Amino acid sequence: MFATHFKRQYTLVTTLVACTLGTLSLPSMAADLEGCQSAPILEKFEQFGATGRMPRDLGMWLGNPEAQAIEPYKVFDNVDYVGICWVSSWVIKTSEGAVLIDTLYGPFTDQLIGKLDKVGVKPEEVKYVLITHGHFDHAGGAYTLKSLLPNARFVMTAEGFAEAKKGAERSAVSPRAWKMIEPDMVVYNGTKITLGDNVFTAYATPGHTPGTASYEYTVKDGNKSYQGFTVGGLGMNAIKSQEQAEDYIGSVDAMLAMLERDENPLQVHLSAHGFSNNLPENAAKLQTRQSGELHSMVDGEGFKQQLWRLRGIAEERVAIEKAKKK
Repeated sequence: MFATHFKRQYTLVTTLVACTLGTLSLPSMAADLEGCQSAPILEKFEQFGATGRMPRDLGMWLGNPEAQAIEPYKVFDNVDYVGICWVSSWVIKTSEGAVLIDTLYGPFTDQLIGKLDKVGVKPEEVKYVLITHGHFDHAGGAYTLKSLLPNARFVMTAEGFAEAKKGAERSAVSPRAWKMIEPDMVVYNGTKITLGDNVFTAYATPGHTPGTASYEYTVKDGNKSYQGFTVGGLGMNAIKSQEQAEDYIGSVDAMLAMLERDENPLQVHLSAHGFSNNLPENAAKLQTRQSGELHSMVDGEGFKQQLWRLRGIAEERVAIEKAKKK
């Protein structure tokens, strides 16, 4: 959700949250959204992107704590999922502490601490919190986590911190306002953060928002290692200009190049929204994985196909925005 549409969307979601918590049943919530299945969730978000109007059942589902609650689970030997159904949060364990990617928001941030405990990470062991961009669902928990993670640096681009501050200020008139921390550790394209036996590289990937960052790191599966990547934002629902759409394409091209490089190409996409690339379904496959079978999330080709599809949509958007100037 883009900062320019934050006030409208956040107010809608939080109003629906209040309605949800005040009822014993949710007859109007679409049954196809139950169970955290990727396809129906993605379909609803595509409807939202096409119309600019959030489907009512989607809004209620987003604000329903019971619908969003999922247990944390191990994805790789050094990576656990600690997010909720519709928004990801990842914890990567290293030999000298842990790195958290994205903060969740509202009541889910408190749940995040409990999930970290369940996967064996103590609050004081978190050394960095890498934030992908300034929207509330990714940065909204930073203010709360700042006091709960005493040894953590909070990391984002300068533009990302500015986006988050603006979003928090706009939320003041909503039923569930949120606060944002002051900039802590600012990263730029190519900034590397070494923690123990892992290196985290930040990349400026504007498009979803001007300040969006993506992060690369190593994931481990037995005696094998792969380059994992969290794309900071793939949504195009609020692109406002030809230039923004072109920035999006430029970011996609940069990621495609990383998938094609000769040494250590990207092979794993640990997404910011799991429904965008079938995270729940791929995670479920790990439960029945046979010895010697390839990890279900090691799928560089699938990552590549996803980016090419999105690039085509972005090119169409460039043409639309260009036509508006005539």
